[in-house]
Amino acid sequence: MSDTQAARVQAQFGASAEAYVASAGFARGDDLEQLVAWGGTPRPDRALDVATGGGHTALAFARVARAVVAVDLTEPMLRAAARNARARGGRDVAFAVAEAERLPFAAETFDVVSCRIAPHHFSDVSGAVRQIVRVLKPRGVFVVEDILGHDDPEAAAFITEVERRRDPSHVRAYGAAEWSAFLAAAGLTVTDQSMRRRLRVWSEWTGMMRMDPADKRRLERFVLEAAPAWRAPFDFKLAGDTVESFSDRLILLRAEKR
Repeated sequence: MSDTQAARVQAQFGASAEAYVASAGFARGDDLEQLVAWGGTPRPDRALDVATGGGHTALAFARVARAVVAVDLTEPMLRAAARNARARGGRDVAFAVAEAERLPFAAETFDVVSCRIAPHHFSDVSGAVRQIVRVLKPRGVFVVEDILGHDDPEAAAFITEVERRRDPSHVRAYGAAEWSAFLAAAGLTVTDQSMRRRLRVWSEWTGMMRMDPADKRRLERFVLEAAPAWRAPFDFKLAGDTVESFSDRLILLRAEKR
């Protein structure tokens, strides 16, 4: 990750750490259970959660793995995640500062690696996937979930601008074909794929990023003035001159190291 992008991520998420730890949407969900089901059979000895954020995915994998390591770029986020893990009895989870593109582990260390709703922040997704494959044992499993990019260029450009105005550390979401290419190039074979649609309540979604009221209003105006054809794929719900909600899609993938 470039120094500039790393600084953006740290600035954005350092101050939002407690909000992400407290988020019910990150702490639970059928998407999280799907990742654990894919990565937990057979029972892994060592698991790694990359870009752990609030640590919820690492805690979920602690139910099935003998030991879990959770890494993140943002130290305040890690401290908050570690406090939450201790409070919830996750004593088999170790936390460490690390970038996805520079994992500080020996080759073939982990049976399973997870990464949930984070790669859209990476400046080099293919580099991160190569690192993940490096630390996976032979026949190891990578389970990943992220925002699914839209195939229509105008709709994709619109929602990327919305995301970046809310969170400047957002790079972009990737389509299913792009994910398949990343994984195949790194030596992984996709064995399972699933998609989910997720409702975003506007006030909660913008509130998690502590948006300045003026910036939030400008973002709302940008959405309201956008072409209806751009908003339609994301099911934006509008009430007068305010935005109530929208929906995005998530892609979930299970891949094995060849």
